[in-house]
Amino acid sequence: MAGANSECQNGAVLDQWHPLGAIDEAEPNVVHVTRLLGESISFAVTPEGRSAVWRTRGDLAAGMPVDPESVAGTLPSRCEFLYVWTSLGDPPERSFDIPEFFEPDRRNFNACTIGLRTSAPRAVENFLDMGHFPFVHDGLLGSEPRTEVVDYNVHVDGDTNEVWATECQFWQPAASATATEGQMVDYIYRIMQPYSILLYKSCPAAPERMDLIGLFVQATSEEHCRGHMFLSLIDDESSIGHIRRFVQTIFAQDVPIIENQNPKRLPLDPQAETPIRSDRASILYRRWLSDLGVTYAVIPAA
Repeated sequence: MAGANSECQNGAVLDQWHPLGAIDEAEPNVVHVTRLLGESISFAVTPEGRSAVWRTRGDLAAGMPVDPESVAGTLPSRCEFLYVWTSLGDPPERSFDIPEFFEPDRRNFNACTIGLRTSAPRAVENFLDMGHFPFVHDGLLGSEPRTEVVDYNVHVDGDTNEVWATECQFWQPAASATATEGQMVDYIYRIMQPYSILLYKSCPAAPERMDLIGLFVQATSEEHCRGHMFLSLIDDESSIGHIRRFVQTIFAQDVPIIENQNPKRLPLDPQAETPIRSDRASILYRRWLSDLGVTYAVIPAA
């Protein structure tokens, strides 16, 4: 539950599961401190991958040794899909499902975590945007003059209330760390939570399957966030380091674009920013946030 003086009083956001950090990058049995929704939050993990999360307090300072299972007054927490997750409200029992995560031939890892001077919804919307590929990621995810975004479909799933963008395609010179030539790449976008999105992408090593790239965004405040880049790949040739460098190159190209967008909070009024056809997924995402009652890190529609 949010405190009376907490920055976020928006139940639609408080009741979500939020990522705090990659489990394998957190030293076990040690206090780690981060921020979530304007509050200082501490967490610790056991060597076996269990977690405890609590509002930061003086007797458990950053770097102190601690048995996570002995901490009292904790928040809801879970270790799932590589990350420690928590909620400042009343979260559902499960966050979302990623069945592919459990396929034995996949490599699952956190590619990077990057701090961004923008809101969490702005980061998600940038991840959705195919139109910027040839201009921001020239020679990698796109290249002029091939700038057209092929028409695609969007919908909200009636059972899960997740946003989907399907039948997306884009020509890419270097679609992955293993790509040796340009190709038309199939994309499927899935927004599971206000600040969590997955991309299903053509897999060079297994054409009948798809690689997964996730952006799980930790809203540290209304206008600052951390993006955790989740990968679930079918690739037994590339080193983890090589894949990470490729992904970090892409992410680094996005940072100045994302951080220069104003206002930093995402406007939900459909007339606030002029849409074009390729913005169909963004338009639905904004409407969906409004329907969920999200008011944190956005500018609500009038």
